[in-house]
Amino acid sequence: MPKGHHAKGAYAGRGTLVLPGVQAVRKLSLDLNETELQVDCVTHQGIPLKVRGVVIFKVGDDFASIANAARRFLDQQKLMSERVHNVFAGHLRSIVGGLTVEDHEIEDPTGYIQNLAMPHAAAVQRDARIAQTEAEQQSFARLAEATRDSEILQAGYQAERDKAGAKARQAGPIADAAARQEVVVQETRVAELEAHRREQQLQADVRKPADAQAYEERTLAEAERDARISAAQAKAKETELVAAAEATRVKTAAGAEAEATRTRGAATAAATRATGEAEAAAAQARGLAQAEATKAQGLAEAEAIKARAAALAENQEAVVAQQLAENWPEIVRAGASAFGNVDNMVLLNGADGMADVFGKALTMGGTGFGPARQLLASMNQNGQAPKEASPLGGLAQKVPMDEK
Repeated sequence: MPKGHHAKGAYAGRGTLVLPGVQAVRKLSLDLNETELQVDCVTHQGIPLKVRGVVIFKVGDDFASIANAARRFLDQQKLMSERVHNVFAGHLRSIVGGLTVEDHEIEDPTGYIQNLAMPHAAAVQRDARIAQTEAEQQSFARLAEATRDSEILQAGYQAERDKAGAKARQAGPIADAAARQEVVVQETRVAELEAHRREQQLQADVRKPADAQAYEERTLAEAERDARISAAQAKAKETELVAAAEATRVKTAAGAEAEATRTRGAATAAATRATGEAEAAAAQARGLAQAEATKAQGLAEAEAIKARAAALAENQEAVVAQQLAENWPEIVRAGASAFGNVDNMVLLNGADGMADVFGKALTMGGTGFGPARQLLASMNQNGQAPKEASPLGGLAQKVPMDEK
């Protein structure tokens, strides 16, 4: 086999041209080879065995086998037997592991395997005896069953024979009864035909006219009902259209009224705002005028008080007399009020006593004339009264109020 070539470099049984220095030639034996196997194995039952065997092998004559063998063993042909031994030893262990002891042809000089097989043989014999007993029992059962079936068949045959004899004896009466039954059947059929004829006559004379009249009435009623339904639907449609038109009108009127209300509201709001602004301006003007008037009145009153004070300083008696004259009715009323709580009064001297009492009451107001004069004399040049209290202080203070 030339070195450096593969498919084209393997040749079996013939020669080829070799280029020296470029190619080399090596030979691979294609003879049969033999190797012995002696392997320790364990069976499927877990029994260890020492198994011996012989393997005969060779390289195949086809190109693929020669090429594979050359790649593996061309330089190591002496190790081919050892490697083949190892490969087949593994295969043998795998094969033995799937078998039982009984599947092997084994030499057993010590009787170990035979002893191992004895329980199995005993079990086989026991099963055989049990099977034989069961077979005998089944045979007896089948025999009894066959006997029973035979007796049942014989009884059935006898019953059929008895039944046939009874039928033969009853043939005459049965024939008579059958004849009478046929007569009854025929009479019944005639009656049924007559009843059917009468029913057909009733159908033609009564039921069909009644059905026709009922159909006519039902048709008229349905037509009237449909007419009422159509009228009601038309009325409902008309009412719906009228209601829709009225709703549209009301909606339009409501929209117009709402718009008018909004317009009036806007105008009213504008007028109210203008009125409020005018009233506010008027109130402000009135307030200013009132303030000016109050100020002028205060100044006038101050001038009047000042003038009265000056007049009092010049002519005290005349001013006091004038004030007393102006307030004389009040003074008399105040003096007479002392008699207002008197229920009964006893007067002495008659009419003179009455005149004396009323005269004193009327002249009570004159008692303040002297103190008033003293008060006026004590006033300063500015027209102010002194700080000390005076019996006529109320009268002196009332004078400007009366003037006011």
